[in-house]
Formats: sequence, C-alpha cells, structure tokens
Amino acid sequence: MQIEIAPVEGLPLIKEGDDLPALICDLVSFEDGDILCVASSVFSKAKGYTRVLASITPGERAERIGTMCGEDARFIQAVLDESSDILLEAPFVLSELACGHVGVRAGVDQSNVEDGLLILLPPDPMAAAHEIRERVAGITGKDVRVVLTDTCGRSFRRGQTGTAIGWSGMTAIRDYRGDTDLFGHVLKITEEAVVDEIAGFANFVMGESNRGVPAVVFRNCPRWTGHDALYFTADEDITRAALKKMIQ
Repeated sequence: MQIEIAPVEGLPLIKEGDDLPALICDLVSFEDGDILCVASSVFSKAKGYTRVLASITPGERAERIGTMCGEDARFIQAVLDESSDILLEAPFVLSELACGHVGVRAGVDQSNVEDGLLILLPPDPMAAAHEIRERVAGITGKDVRVVLTDTCGRSFRRGQTGTAIGWSGMTAIRDYRGDTDLFGHVLKITEEAVVDEIAGFANFVMGESNRGVPAVVFRNCPRWTGHDALYFTADEDITRAALKKMIQ
C-alpha cells in the first residue's frame, strides 16, 4: 500500500454561492477511487450556512449557560438552536446534532470567517458529502469518494483532530469481525473507523490557522467493506448516559 496525499492549493476564499466542487475540480486531475476530503466550514460558507451574531437574541437558558461558560450568550443561543440534545452545559456546551454528530458547541465556529459571522455545520452532512461526490462525477466523470470533515476534541486527550461528519462512496467502518489475526484467533469486536482516520490526517495537511487549504486528496487508498453505524445509539453510549445525569 502506497498512498499519495496532496493538498488542494490555490482555492480562493469561499463565499456564499460559490460552486465549491467545480473550483476544486479546476485544480485537481481526479482518478477513479480517489478520496476527496473537504472541510465542512468551506462547504457551509458556499451554501450560506452562517448566522450574523448581532442578529441573535439569546433566551434565558443561553444567558445562564453563557454566564457559566464565560461565553457570549448570543453565541450560546446559536449553539442551542443547532442542537437536538444537550449533554453538558458547563464548562463548555457538549451537544448532539440532528445528524447524530456529538461535538463541543454543536460545531458552531467563529474562526476562518468574517468578523461578526458564525459558521454552522451542514444540517445534513451525509447529503452534503453525496452532493459533492455527484458534482465531481458530473464534472470529471470519475468515481471519487468524499469525506466531509470537522475539527473536534477528544475525551481523555488534549488537542483537536479531524473527524468525519459526512461521507459518500464508502462505508464509515471497516468491519474485521469474523476475520482472524496472525495467530488464527477470530476477531470479535474489531471495527476500524476508517473515515475518521482519513479525516484526521486530512486535518493535519489542512492546518488549523491561516494555511488556507480546505481540501485534501488521497490516492491509492484501498477499498474496504463494513457498515455506516459510526455513532453509538443512545442505549449503547455509556458516556452519554453519564453526562446526561450531570445536568438532570
């Protein structure tokens, strides 16, 4: 296995209405089987998934949480509006979105966007990844897999890493259950979150500050079989259950 990884450099600052896949295709000669990783922030900017901070009127809960967290209550209101469930209110808001993704502040972000604007995550990241894939196929005629990424923190570890919030053309999980290891032992629980591993390295290539690389291409990644049940259900997730008890 010899995987090639290339940043998509030369993209302009993305604004609402831009055809992001077309702009990427202008800079990349895709091949069948490539994996295109796209930062969700630039997709959201192109689609207009933003809010003007000054236009938000915070409610009582947002005011209370903002005080506890030392955050602008208007920002917190945007987080609450994007959340389907709140798992933790302080020292930061940890919430679940309608798509199943769990993240700090519902993925609402104020970085790499004009002053006074908030970037929201795409409301349906899976559909967003599929849309990019279909558009690339329409322009290039190539079968390109797509991962839509967001930067997230992790429990028990310092630092952020890229995470897949949407994907198309592949399964999220490579399922090894039923296979055998080097010694012939049957694997019973091994499920590899390949889309997250790819998103993590894409984030390393993109950078986190002012590098301006919102897309990365992976070439020669083998295909795999598995499933898309990346998120634990509420009944399976013991961390979620413990956090929910803290705010009851």
